[in-house]
Amino acid sequence: MIPRIHEKIYFIIFGVLSNIPFFYLWFVTLWTIFAEMDIKKQGEMLELGTLLPLMEAFYTIQGEGYHKGSAAYFIRVGGCDVGCHWCDVKESWNSRLHPLTDVRKIVKDASNFSDTIVVTGGEPLMWNMEPLTTLLKEKNLRVHLETSGAYEVSGEWDWFCLSPKKNKNPKNKSYKIANELKVIVHNKHDFKFAEKESKKMNSKCKLFLQPEWSKRDQIMPLIVNYVMKNPKWKVSLQTHKYLKIP
Repeated sequence: MIPRIHEKIYFIIFGVLSNIPFFYLWFVTLWTIFAEMDIKKQGEMLELGTLLPLMEAFYTIQGEGYHKGSAAYFIRVGGCDVGCHWCDVKESWNSRLHPLTDVRKIVKDASNFSDTIVVTGGEPLMWNMEPLTTLLKEKNLRVHLETSGAYEVSGEWDWFCLSPKKNKNPKNKSYKIANELKVIVHNKHDFKFAEKESKKMNSKCKLFLQPEWSKRDQIMPLIVNYVMKNPKWKVSLQTHKYLKIP
């Protein structure tokens, strides 16, 4: 078998012998080599966390959980394999659809808007969050995370919101460090799931139940009744959707 670089050399020789313009083939071959080098470098930077697949970034009001009503800059990272059937950002799942972006640019843009940054997804912990959070902290920004906890924790967080899913259990560290447990309620069985997960949490963690948006009219009365009977829980709503903001 001929090594790939040798294949390119033979391609040039074949072009000359076949009367194909030599410089055209030379240009195409060099372009291919450099493109392959660039792809390899991007892959290495993605693994290190210095590049991230950025779906979107925007300044808005936090609509959910403990910090609802507070201004924050959101960084939505692409990539997720948890696969919730009711997910409202399924376009985030395929990381290849979103441009690889230098974390220095992400941080520079974020620092122009808010001192509170929310990293969400997708599932951010699919990637190494250390470079991103280090740069954000260097600018004295408060850094919040929204995660399913399905991957090992990386990065330094001022607020850790854990939203576990049935089909991919959180890693143990997520339970230990979470400031907030937010369980999405899609059906009655989710109350049992919520109680099961709450028993794994640290003692300081805040507990929230949030109706799945498409079933909010049916589920909300059940949550209200449940929280009144079990006051350790609080109600979370997607208030940003009521306000019609991102």
